[in-house]
Amino acid sequence: MSKKGKEETVEKKKGKKLPIIIVVVVVIIIAAAIGGGGDSEGNATADNTSTSSVSASSVSSVSNTTTPEATATPEATATPEATPADDSVPADYRSALNQAESYSSVMHMSKQGIYDQLVSEYGGQFSAEAAQYAVDNLQADYNANALASAESYSDTMHMSKQAIYDQLISEYGGQFTAEEAQYAVDNLQADYKANALESAKSYQETLSMSPEAIRDQLVSEYGGQFTQEEADYAIENLN
Repeated sequence: MSKKGKEETVEKKKGKKLPIIIVVVVVIIIAAAIGGGGDSEGNATADNTSTSSVSASSVSSVSNTTTPEATATPEATATPEATPADDSVPADYRSALNQAESYSSVMHMSKQGIYDQLVSEYGGQFSAEAAQYAVDNLQADYNANALASAESYSDTMHMSKQAIYDQLISEYGGQFTAEEAQYAVDNLQADYKANALESAKSYQETLSMSPEAIRDQLVSEYGGQFTQEEADYAIENLN
């Protein structure tokens, strides 16, 4: 079949005129096929390889009708994605760490409080090993968590400075360390006189206590633990 006949056949199959470069490539292929036998074995092999490469490119160009620049990079030269560093960590360990991060950032819990919540049957129900992995790998500022908890105790429960400290370190409370609790009360911006007044109002409204009984309750070590000055302020301003 002549070159013109080949071009017509391809045009009928593809429904569009071939680019000029394809015609030139076909001529090169035919010339290579005719003249290849006269070279040495090494050159013949190189020519065949070149011819195969050109033929593959030609077929690709005809099939995709794209420019050479659009040809996809071979997979062999692609850069592999980095394998995540925690692939070897069990899934439940990673889940425990995720929950621990939530307890820290949302609930401002202590390290011990987070661990207890993770293993609790009413909490995460993780194994002791998974919970330990979580608290060991958690990046948390427990001083900041203690301060945030202290602010909550002051704003919502109107507690005294001493009561806040005790609540922070209590095994039934925040379970912070003594150092973290001290940091919190030292940096807490609270109006303890206002807290004493709010507590006094609560005693009066809910327990119907007398002013003197309220004063005693405010300063009691088993009660509000306010200073005498704070308690006096509350009684003087109690309606």
